[in-house]
Amino acid sequence: MTEASSLMQVQELDLELLKCASALASMPQQERLKTIALAAKKVASELTGIIGQRKDAQIEIDDTRADLEHYREKTVEVQGLADAGEHTHREIRDFEQQLTSLAKRIEKCEFQLGPLTERLGRLERAEKNARLTGERLEKERAATEASLAEGSASLRARIVELTRERERASQGISAEHLAAYEKARKRFKGLAVERLVGNVPSVCRVKLQPSLFHDLAHGDEITECPYCHRILITSEEGQE
Repeated sequence: MTEASSLMQVQELDLELLKCASALASMPQQERLKTIALAAKKVASELTGIIGQRKDAQIEIDDTRADLEHYREKTVEVQGLADAGEHTHREIRDFEQQLTSLAKRIEKCEFQLGPLTERLGRLERAEKNARLTGERLEKERAATEASLAEGSASLRARIVELTRERERASQGISAEHLAAYEKARKRFKGLAVERLVGNVPSVCRVKLQPSLFHDLAHGDEITECPYCHRILITSEEGQE
């Protein structure tokens, strides 16, 4: 096999690999995996926020309970002082004012605990639901990946086979021409090589002027199309 034929074969294999890759990417499981990933990311973000709020709510409850305990202890202390011995009218009034103030603070704390506890309960339920949703999405992701692996097995095997064939075919191409091919392949989305059919390149289809055709026909077998700048094979080997 000539170098020109090897170039054409590598291009054919690359085009077939592109088709396989496109077929693999278009499998419905691929799109489902993207959807699952986006949903899992959203749930994880929401869970982080919920956990933060739940911790804040718990801290607020703990602080309120600590304040409540402190005010109750202080009430017992003040009441004990008030009950001990005789006091002046002013001292009695001071004790009453302290007890009244403490009673209001206790009442306020007890009132705050209700809504705070309810909020904490809501956040705990939301956290539990978010975790369950995350677990469900993870199970769905695993099942979808298994389905994808099973459904794409033959396609992946074909890609491996084509890749090996390409490696063998590439061995018949010089480093210079292989580098030029890779560059053109990226530029022209796979169609990097064309043949000269009569006096017309097979891809760009721009008819060569007589002088250009004469020069190309009597030049190197592997050259460059003067119009589209793809790799141009001027020999007729392999053409039907």
